[in-house]
Amino acid sequence: MLPHRRFIILAVLLAASLATIAIPLQAAGPAGKSLLTKPEIRAAELRLASLGYWTGLIDGVWDPVSRQGLIAFQKLQHAKATGILTRAEYNALLMAGPPRPREMNGAHIEVDLARQVLFLVDGDGKVGNILPVSSGSGKTFHQNGYPETHAITPCGHMEVFSTAAGWKTSPLGEMYNPLYIVGGIAIHGSLDVPAYPASHGCIRVPMFASERLPRMVPKGTRVFVYGCKDEKPFEQIAVTSPSATPVSAAE
Repeated sequence: MLPHRRFIILAVLLAASLATIAIPLQAAGPAGKSLLTKPEIRAAELRLASLGYWTGLIDGVWDPVSRQGLIAFQKLQHAKATGILTRAEYNALLMAGPPRPREMNGAHIEVDLARQVLFLVDGDGKVGNILPVSSGSGKTFHQNGYPETHAITPCGHMEVFSTAAGWKTSPLGEMYNPLYIVGGIAIHGSLDVPAYPASHGCIRVPMFASERLPRMVPKGTRVFVYGCKDEKPFEQIAVTSPSATPVSAAE
């Protein structure tokens, strides 16, 4: 075989091999699951924002803020809170409607302990800025100088009666920009916000949200916490409707 013909054949075989490698990488993910394109990721971010979830930039990049928005969505849908945007989650977002508040009487904050989410409700009863939270674990703990107690976040109607700026250290840990709602229990930023109840009683929120919440939630803002174990279940907090009315969310 002539050298130049051998070179041409090798080049063709190499090109064919690269093609068979590149196509599956673009068309399929792990276990054959379809990957989302950048426009689809951007559409998912836009959909989260229109439903009222706190999202980051709508840019087609699945960043930590977008991930937390999806975790909140998954919690409200009773799905596993992974923050991973799969094709199934993308389709679920397209079919979902905006959550509804438990109460409609003016602007306030609602915290659903059963689903571990927090959201702001405006004066018209629209839900926005939906966040995943981590509340009291329910475990018994003992801190030096304090009696043995349970890590419980109380339910009921409260209000933001005091605020503090920056990191604050308490006997039970550090809080960022705390919004105190009863005693020493606060809504505050934390570097550790798991998808399950893990605090001593406070309501932990992601750091990106705690940077802005103090400017959005003045003292005196009403806070309604519900979803305790002994409470009767609410009949519905999230609706499913392809033609749901969009709700604006934070950037």
